[in-house]
Amino acid sequence: MNNYSIDQNFKFNNNDTIVVGCSTGPDSMALMDMLLKVRSKYNLFLICAHVNHNVRKESYAEATFMQEYCQQNNVIFESMIIENYGDDNFHNEARNIRYNFFEKIVNKYGAKYLMTAHHGDDLIETILMRIVRGSNLNGYAGFKRVVDMGNYYLVRPLVDFTKDELLKYDEENEIQYFVDSSNAKPKYTRNRYRKVVLPFLKEEDPNVHRKFLKFSENIMQANEFIEKERNKALKRVLDNGRIDIPKFLELDSFIQKEILYFLMEIYYQDDLILLNDRHISLLINIITSGRKNVTVNLPNEVIAVKEYDKFFLRKETDELTSYEIEFSDIVDLPNHHSIKKIDDCDDNSNNICRLSSDEVQLPLIVRTRKLGDKINIKGMTGSKKIKDVFIDSKISKSSRDLWPVVVDSLDRVVWLPGLKKSKFDKKKEERYDIVLKYY
Repeated sequence: MNNYSIDQNFKFNNNDTIVVGCSTGPDSMALMDMLLKVRSKYNLFLICAHVNHNVRKESYAEATFMQEYCQQNNVIFESMIIENYGDDNFHNEARNIRYNFFEKIVNKYGAKYLMTAHHGDDLIETILMRIVRGSNLNGYAGFKRVVDMGNYYLVRPLVDFTKDELLKYDEENEIQYFVDSSNAKPKYTRNRYRKVVLPFLKEEDPNVHRKFLKFSENIMQANEFIEKERNKALKRVLDNGRIDIPKFLELDSFIQKEILYFLMEIYYQDDLILLNDRHISLLINIITSGRKNVTVNLPNEVIAVKEYDKFFLRKETDELTSYEIEFSDIVDLPNHHSIKKIDDCDDNSNNICRLSSDEVQLPLIVRTRKLGDKINIKGMTGSKKIKDVFIDSKISKSSRDLWPVVVDSLDRVVWLPGLKKSKFDKKKEERYDIVLKYY
């Protein structure tokens, strides 16, 4: 691989401006070296975009190394430090911050390309994770080699290579790099695929990454055909970015889901790792609900809105998010949990609720809290404000806003899933015909 040239698999144009997402890891350092080797050939203008994730003490030394490396090689160096993280999934949040920074640098220099060092092993991991999480065909394909981001292209020129091949390239070219110790921690989902599943697949076939690449390309081709059918349907049901619900409900259920993924991709671009088929189920529940006005939270401050016979997505505008969904057999919730009707079980925790249809007014509704909500807690006299239950249970304010409250059609709180049962809850030996599970 010593003589490998990056322009064997990617067509450069003269005078291209390229932003390179570079972490000092073995993959991104290999990418940077490959670009430096063809820089003069195409008169490329290179900018290194480096993010200090600020979670390891070594990260500051790595940032200094990267800055000095860029000075020695006449590459523009742009960097940022992530000062604070919220309560979101760390990897998702870090990725969002990172790509927002990359896009800012792309716009600053008017770059045509943003290049990242994703390789064949990354593609395998992404495909397997999407299959397990649930997605659509576009998601199951993993990621594309080239993505049109509007005013620039996101390019992954190393997708033909494995991690081992890139390590070999670094060794042959005497390239210095740093290893992020967190990449070995099994608590991160991707690392478990990397350490457990990939070695097994490579034992079966050392070139399995090429099979996954072919699988990805075939799925993308099939998806192109489906997109044509979806686009025909979009013309019938979409008006000014809003879905006409009666027309939408006339469509085949598969095309319905493809339309919803299409709308979400407007906001999430190539970031489908944040989404799964539970989000789609949630949106379908909203659309088919008998409720006239519903809003729910999606990742990255995107809001799904139903207003009478229209449905649309928009960005968060700092207003309290709420939802109200009529319960049937299962409800997927925006807090990544679900409520499901089951036959029965031996569990008596607050995650299980047993009700009698003689005592509650059906249908049941799953909604967010309302001002003044109270619950008659099982085994206690009188009622208690739900707000006080949240405080006593040390539930964060952001979690309270999306926490499910199950009420009957008279708006009586019958269950606070995971926290408290109401007086309507039945013991195993009592008569009941409805059993709900929160998970």
